[in-house]
Amino acid sequence: MEQVSALRATFWYALRIQLRLLWQNLLGFLAELRGRPLALLGGIVVLAYVLAAIFAPHITTHDPSRGNLRHRLLPPAWEASGNPAYLLGTDEQGRDLLTRIIYGARISLAVGLLSVGISVAIGTALGALTGYYRGRFDEIVSRFAELLLAFPFLIFAIGVMAFLGPGFTNLIMALTFKGWVEFFRLVRGEMMAEKTKEYVEAAKVVGQSHRVIIVSEILPNIIHSVFVLGTLRTGFMIITEASLSFLGLGIQPPTPAWGSMVAAGRDYLLTSWWVSTMPGIALLILVLAINLFGEGLRDILDPRLKIE
Repeated sequence: MEQVSALRATFWYALRIQLRLLWQNLLGFLAELRGRPLALLGGIVVLAYVLAAIFAPHITTHDPSRGNLRHRLLPPAWEASGNPAYLLGTDEQGRDLLTRIIYGARISLAVGLLSVGISVAIGTALGALTGYYRGRFDEIVSRFAELLLAFPFLIFAIGVMAFLGPGFTNLIMALTFKGWVEFFRLVRGEMMAEKTKEYVEAAKVVGQSHRVIIVSEILPNIIHSVFVLGTLRTGFMIITEASLSFLGLGIQPPTPAWGSMVAAGRDYLLTSWWVSTMPGIALLILVLAINLFGEGLRDILDPRLKIE
């Protein structure tokens, strides 16, 4: 019983230390972020989008998939013939545009985060293994990655979606099938550079295994580059999803997706400009905010960019 109590006390003590360090690192990150107004603004905007997507049912009472034809193509509320109940107007089926944009944020953020998350996991694992061990496996994976890089991302995604068919799961598969390559190349190059440094040699001398060296010694020193690239690629994935939905190969109606909403308003650009413009502006603001936050994250996390 005494041993169990001692182990329990040790566990809670170590947990408190880790939480304290995490809190201190978070406070330091926020302090540095405050010194970069554009990055801070981008982070606030992204957080607002995330909260709006999570609490969408509490923000609006309209149904994103059902409309009222008596209210079709109503202009935004600030125009003379607008209706205050539809702040950004309605589409060709009388559905509230603001509601569909808020629910569309769920799709865009989910696609961006899932596709990047899976790409990070695959690319980091393959890059770490090939960059550290090299050999035949490295040659095979590197040649396959170079083959994928020969195809433009959007054209490649269009081909995969045409083969798999539209749908959320197929969309994630199409984006990650090539999305891992950038993370693979980054981690592989960083791994090849780090494995020759003195701290890695010291870890070998004290008898640490290769697995421990990769996971505990090298990856913590290069993971900041992966985070920065992942943030920037999230915006790219969101744009690609919107492009595929615009072409009819992504998320299918009546599910609200910004790309398909822009496509649906093409026939009304001259008379009802808001149908395409409003979701397009929402997409522009989100991607711009992600890129601003990603640039600030790079300045904060990359020690090579800090002025000594």
